[in-house]
Amino acid sequence: MPTQLLLTKFLNAHFGGAANALLHAVHVTPVNADAPITNGVAMELLVFVFLIAYFVVVRFSLSVETPNGVQHIAEMTHEFVSEQGEQIIGHEYPRFTGYLTVLGVFILVCNLVGLVPGLESPTANIVVPLGLALTTFVYYHYSGIRSNGFGYIKQFLGPLWWLSWLLFPIEIISHVARVLSLTVRLYANMFAGDLLTLVFFSLVPVGIPLVFLGLHLGVAIVQAYVFLLLAAIYLSMAVAHDH
Repeated sequence: MPTQLLLTKFLNAHFGGAANALLHAVHVTPVNADAPITNGVAMELLVFVFLIAYFVVVRFSLSVETPNGVQHIAEMTHEFVSEQGEQIIGHEYPRFTGYLTVLGVFILVCNLVGLVPGLESPTANIVVPLGLALTTFVYYHYSGIRSNGFGYIKQFLGPLWWLSWLLFPIEIISHVARVLSLTVRLYANMFAGDLLTLVFFSLVPVGIPLVFLGLHLGVAIVQAYVFLLLAAIYLSMAVAHDH
């Protein structure tokens, strides 16, 4: 049984029964009935609560005359995501700014949580990147159908109708491979970063591990950006009207 973090122990002690009931209601058997809430789930909940609190603070502290630091950060984040969306997706980008912003910020905070002693990056648990990848997969296909209607299927058939029977299964496989690519890229980098930091802190308590903390910080930012960038690219391809 994996070592439980303090937050995980607290959640299992107070909400483990409710979690078991919920899992049984959807016919899922937990790996450990005594501790159905894993570290990954606990860390996701922590990030979720943190982001909700952050957005609430931003909402109630908005000011045109005297913007505070929290508002500046929110504005910079919005401007960055909007700029990326406009460059990649085009004039339809405002529809997707909300999703891309939440996706990017959530992944970034999940990645950075691992820098806090006693916590882990939930993205170092493969289930979390897989969930984000599947959500993005469903979202960009939904957006493509919404923008193009039945014509969206042309994306899978190619420009030559007489080759559509060959291209269709290839395109299906390539789209499914995107889920694997998004998942493995994020998971592998964050897992390796967490593992390296843990190993060096156990060997040398000070000094050298700080270098790996800096490396972890860089990887966390880059991987959040890459995931955001790929999600925007997939959306741009899905909503394009010239398939």
